[in-house]
Amino acid sequence: MLKTAEAVSIGHPDKTADYISCYILDRLIEQNPNVHYALEVLVKDNTIVLAGEISDNVNIDNIDNYVKEALREIGYDERYNNIWQDYAININKIEVIKRISVQSSDINQGVEKNGWGDQGVYVGYACVGINNINHELYLARKLNKALYERALKSDNLGLDIKTQITIDDESGEIRTAIVAIPMLKAEDLTDFITEVLYQKPEKLIVNGTGVYQYHSSIADCGVTGRKLACDFYSTASPIGGGSPWTKDGTKADLTLNIYARYLALTELKNNDECFVYLSSCIGQIGMPSGVIKTIKKGVETINHIYFHIKPKSLIEYFKLNTPIYTELCRNGLQSLKIDETTPKKYLAWLD
Repeated sequence: MLKTAEAVSIGHPDKTADYISCYILDRLIEQNPNVHYALEVLVKDNTIVLAGEISDNVNIDNIDNYVKEALREIGYDERYNNIWQDYAININKIEVIKRISVQSSDINQGVEKNGWGDQGVYVGYACVGINNINHELYLARKLNKALYERALKSDNLGLDIKTQITIDDESGEIRTAIVAIPMLKAEDLTDFITEVLYQKPEKLIVNGTGVYQYHSSIADCGVTGRKLACDFYSTASPIGGGSPWTKDGTKADLTLNIYARYLALTELKNNDECFVYLSSCIGQIGMPSGVIKTIKKGVETINHIYFHIKPKSLIEYFKLNTPIYTELCRNGLQSLKIDETTPKKYLAWLD
């Protein structure tokens, strides 16, 4: 069976939007670890729209500068503008439009009672393999990261990068590798890609349109939360809930997606795959449903799980009240590691 996965760099406009929101959240957490935050970002041309809710005693007067600092961290800085001119977002021409209010009092009353700030469904996944993710996704991310790091040092390659890998699941061979990376002039990346992947793909396509120069928000519109398949597990697992980015830890879309991944890693044990399905209710602590499904040699085992862990406890355990959001956005939820000394109170109970 052929399996395909895609990865995008933080220079891609959708991920740039995610990163800007995470960067702002990190700066506000430095002011107040208990900030309530849900901020969506839209990026088009050199205009950036910030829309959402921020509350709990923080100063957002410097938010325009936070946007520019986030762009510089990605690599869209003054040097980049000198190289790419009008082909990419211009740090010197950024206009920030703000539509920001405070969190709804209806939602806030549930959060203040230590309930979840939203409701929904969440899925965690782990499998045997490098980083406990499906191999095609691992390869797509590995290649993307290598190309992004190369582009950061280049005067010819751009930062808005997509990679796509198709493998033969039985043999592990790479059938097709697809790369989209901006180039001011044609550059042969075959040897570099082969070195990164440790094999030459049967078919390699670099820039399928032939020329790729206009990029970032100049060529596309970026919106937070549009790269969920890349952020989570590609087609290996269903996607639960909404985007984990743009939110503080009281939002279950962030914390329970992280917790579901954590439980999947914990319960993988000697199985081939582990799926964790959770749900939440706004303003409440417990969950309406929870399931762990493990697969070993094609045989499924299903257990119902229960927990009554307060959001605050998980936020503290995963350090979600500290400025780690840009790191999570850059490296993905799968960068989470298992702590073998985890107290039992943070684990769910199997039936």
